[in-house]
Amino acid sequence: MENRFGVIGLGRFGTTIARTLAQRGAEVIVMDNDAHAIDALRDDVAYAVHMDATNIKLLREQSVQDLDAVVVAIGQDFEGLLLTTVTLIELGVKRIIARASTEQQRRVLEKLGVTEILSPEDEVGISVAGRLLNPNLVNVFQLPDDYQIVEVKTPAGICNKTVLEIELRSKYKLNLITLRRAYEIAVEDGSHKVEYHILGVPGADTMLYASDFMVLLGKREDIERFVEVNR
Repeated sequence: MENRFGVIGLGRFGTTIARTLAQRGAEVIVMDNDAHAIDALRDDVAYAVHMDATNIKLLREQSVQDLDAVVVAIGQDFEGLLLTTVTLIELGVKRIIARASTEQQRRVLEKLGVTEILSPEDEVGISVAGRLLNPNLVNVFQLPDDYQIVEVKTPAGICNKTVLEIELRSKYKLNLITLRRAYEIAVEDGSHKVEYHILGVPGADTMLYASDFMVLLGKREDIERFVEVNR
C-alpha cells in the first residue's frame, strides 16, 4: 500500500521532506499560503494546494484525516503552527509531526498531546522523511553517498537471536555499531525504573532483544530492506 503524507509549510525544511518522500514513492500533498512555494513544488508531488492550513473546512476538504501522517513544518509563525496542529488534532489525524524552534514551543506542543516534535537540530529533511516512511527508525544521521547511521527498534523477526545468527553483513550489507539496551535500575524508594544504556561493541554471541535499539551503518536501501524483511 502506498504511503500517503501531508506537509504543511514549504520553507527549505518542508520542501526537502516533501520532495524526498515523493522521490521514494510516497503520495504527498503539500499545503501553504504562499502561492510561489506551491508553484515550485507542483510538478514534484501528487497534490499542491494553495490554502490557509488553519481553516478546518479546507483541511477536511483535502481529506487530511485519511493520511498516514502530517508534518507541520511552519517555521516563523508559531501561532499558525499551533492553530494548524490543533485543527489536525480535531480532525483526528493519526500521526502529527510538528516543529518547535524553542523549548517553550516544545512544551506547548507537548501539552496538546503531540508526541513527535522536531527540534532545530533534527531539521534534516531527508532524515525526517526516512522516519516517516519507516516508523521503526528512531534517529537517522545522513552521510554522503546515500549511507546512513540509523537507530532502529529491533525488528520482530530477529528478536532473541544472536548477532552471528542474523548475518547482518553477508545478508544485508549492514554493520552493527552498537546497541542501546534497557536496564532495570533500583531507586531509593524501593521501586524500579528502566534506563537505556549503550552496550558497547556487540560480539558475535550478543543476543538481540525486543527492547533493544540497534545502531546500524549502511546504505539507505539496505537498511529499509532489513527492516521490511524482518518486521
